[in-house]
Amino acid sequence: MKIPQLKILTTKEKRQIEEKLNNQFGIKKIPGILIARGAERLFLFTGDFSVAKIQELEREIPIERLGVYFAKFVNNDIKLSIEGVQLMKDQITKNIFPLDELQTEEWMSGQDLQIATGKQGFIILKHGEDFLGCGKASAEKIGNFIPKSRRLKNRG
Repeated sequence: MKIPQLKILTTKEKRQIEEKLNNQFGIKKIPGILIARGAERLFLFTGDFSVAKIQELEREIPIERLGVYFAKFVNNDIKLSIEGVQLMKDQITKNIFPLDELQTEEWMSGQDLQIATGKQGFIILKHGEDFLGCGKASAEKIGNFIPKSRRLKNRG
């Protein structure tokens, strides 16, 4: 099975993603190199390798992943990963939804939240000063994307 090549996004492609993230969350600048794997997943590389060095390595050996999983295209929007939210938290100024203690515990346990936010689309969940990740708001709920392996376990 051949692993699809990494696609290093051009400056223009990166700028388009920055514009979309600015509209969605107020994020203006993504530090580092954006890399696509497949049609949906974006990775962020902030290491010392240049684009040319990454391409040289890719010709020699297949690189499965480079950088941290940053975001995913979903239809015409971008859903930030938990790491993406953490990396960009100092820039996030829009579509933030605060949670109380009980809601935070439900969220971190992997539950959808039955809350009408007044928003549609992807939002950033926050408790106090802590950014928790990205959810999808609809009329009556916030959809949860926390992988099972990263959820809080029941304490009972």
